Amino acid sequence: MFRKFLKGTLVVSAALIALSYTFGYSYLFKGIRETYLRGETGSNINDGTYFPSHTVAKGQSIPWKKDSAYNKNALPKALVEDLKKSKTASFLVIKNGKLLHEEYWDGFNQTSKTNSFSMAKAVTVMLVGKAIEQKKIKGFDEKFAAFFQNYNNVQFGKYLTLNNLAEMEAGLNWNEDYNNPFLPNAKAYYGKSLEESVLLRGFKDQPGTKFEYQSGATQLLGFALRKSINKTIAEYASENLWQPLGMEQNAEWNTDDFGMEKTFCCLNSSSRDFAKLGQLFLNDGKFDGKQILNSNFIEAMRTPTKLSNEAYGMGLWINNDSPIKHYYFRGIYGQYIIIIPEKQIIIVRTGMDKRETFDEKHRPKQVALYVDEVVKNFN
Repeated sequence: MFRKFLKGTLVVSAALIALSYTFGYSYLFKGIRETYLRGETGSNINDGTYFPSHTVAKGQSIPWKKDSAYNKNALPKALVEDLKKSKTASFLVIKNGKLLHEEYWDGFNQTSKTNSFSMAKAVTVMLVGKAIEQKKIKGFDEKFAAFFQNYNNVQFGKYLTLNNLAEMEAGLNWNEDYNNPFLPNAKAYYGKSLEESVLLRGFKDQPGTKFEYQSGATQLLGFALRKSINKTIAEYASENLWQPLGMEQNAEWNTDDFGMEKTFCCLNSSSRDFAKLGQLFLNDGKFDGKQILNSNFIEAMRTPTKLSNEAYGMGLWINNDSPIKHYYFRGIYGQYIIIIPEKQIIIVRTGMDKRETFDEKHRPKQVALYVDEVVKNFN
């Protein structure tokens, strides 16, 4: 009896495995291994070591200068309680170009590298802007089909531009769902091949007619960038961001099994180095007296689009409705680099906040809370 049961179980298991590979769901096994078998229920800020990666090498480090009031003023008690409840790993405040407050929890510290998740989308757009400046790409108006000619043969494909991808107006057949393991986000995150996961998914809308946040759009942008630079995206990020900004540590950018960076996510770095990306925007593209990114391009990234209801620019979320205007890099579960121009403040928050709530423009309400509390406490 037991032998029959065991045999039947093995047959069913083998059939399920065969079906998974046949219908393109083999990535589920890696997903299960890297989540449930590690005691997690989904992706995590510590995932970086479980995937292949390319190193984003630093050059000569330029550490943050500390403000004379560094860590002398405690964060408001209510804010600290909220940060702890939301499983915050780090919370940093930079003001006037100096490190003013720095706090870590749950074993994280200033050298800890955590997953950026979708904060990497803004970094990808930044690198495309640099490639345009260096004339490796003609411009954001260039058609994606110029890089992948078969898009001329796909309905709506010939209309798709790099600008559509950067502004989340691509119209892809892509449902941005982080919970359903059978939908494209999971396949792109856990799968072996990003080309298989993302390229030629097709379209549901004509590009440039509707705002819809889609990770696939930024991955396509990454494919165009990779074709243009004749090196890995991590190498290009090292040369044009990590080294010029004097980052304190190397970063790791996760890739698929074929060495293509996951440009929609997965840049693993320290909070101090994430903060320098924010400072670059606050300085209109300059760092240490050098123009790292074109100031007009920086302005274009942080200018909200009409189709997004004035909530998104190029890789950045924007809140000009708030009494204290701000814009930010955003990754799922509360990864933020928040820029507050009128106060010359940068806030970095990393961690695993699964309680996110959103306003009517689908912006996380937690960001406005951080802005209000920090400005009140450090004004």
